[in-house]
Amino acid sequence: MKKIVTLGEVMLRLSPPGNERFFQTNSYDVEFGGSEANVGASLAFWGNDVYHLTAFPDQEIGWAASARLRRNGIKTDFVKYYPGRMGIYFLEQGAMQRSSQVIYDRTDSVFANFDGNDLNWDNVFADADWFHWSGISPAISKESATLTLKALQEAKQRGVPTSGDLNYRSNLWQFGKKPHEVMPELMELTQVMIAGKRDFSACLNMEFDDFEHAKGYMFNKFPNLKYISKTERTSHSSSHNTLIGDLISADEWFTSKSYDLTHIVDRVGTGDAFAGGLIQGLLYLAPQDSINFAVAAGAIKHSVPGDVLLCSLAEVHELVVGESIGKIKR
Repeated sequence: MKKIVTLGEVMLRLSPPGNERFFQTNSYDVEFGGSEANVGASLAFWGNDVYHLTAFPDQEIGWAASARLRRNGIKTDFVKYYPGRMGIYFLEQGAMQRSSQVIYDRTDSVFANFDGNDLNWDNVFADADWFHWSGISPAISKESATLTLKALQEAKQRGVPTSGDLNYRSNLWQFGKKPHEVMPELMELTQVMIAGKRDFSACLNMEFDDFEHAKGYMFNKFPNLKYISKTERTSHSSSHNTLIGDLISADEWFTSKSYDLTHIVDRVGTGDAFAGGLIQGLLYLAPQDSINFAVAAGAIKHSVPGDVLLCSLAEVHELVVGESIGKIKR
């Protein structure tokens, strides 16, 4: 059993039932989710000790969010509670040729104002085996960017391996800083980066000819970098995608098999399931097995409603080797 620490905002997710549109629905389904907590939930379900760093409003919605983390197996020992509001996002599920749509309402949330100054970092990282962050947190506010950097510095000081899903989202960077003014310092402290050419271009304010060009630059610029990982998704429609993944070191390249994903149930959280699978793999498996496990976990999440992948290790391994696909298990 490994101790894993994740950091990030958890939001209230409101979705019209099924594939209804925002302007036709009379009700909303309620979930809680956030990229890094989604990663942690999968890892907790697979038997790891996962602690999530976040802040919630000190009222019933915040308490409910914290209870949901615990229900997903995540330990909330380091969750903080303050006066303020919960971040919200609205999700309209697409279908066929209609794309899914997300609307954020997270400005000035409790997490956006959380700088982590009252965290005991010795306790947070005591006996920790991994720390995971994403590019969403430093994009939210000056305070959350400072918090992410502080967590990475504390992890490095204690020799804790780190992974970061760079996850560039242009509409989040609204607090006066550009990604290239913040992200390089965080990337320097990260051993495993989940990113593609677009993420690297935005985070470094550079244009790369192709991924191979970006890969060479990254391993030269960041000496602590051990692996880059990415997925390649072909969207035939909102309901039909093809998915494959890569795990790349400075001198080796590992590729998973391709999955044809038809009749997608929920695409939200699939990248987080991939990240969780990658961390699980790198903690317990060889590199080729790690990328196989990661992409299989991401593929399964397409069949699960909500933000979080909850499935057993055996289910993922069965998909990797092609067993029991679509069968009734008796």
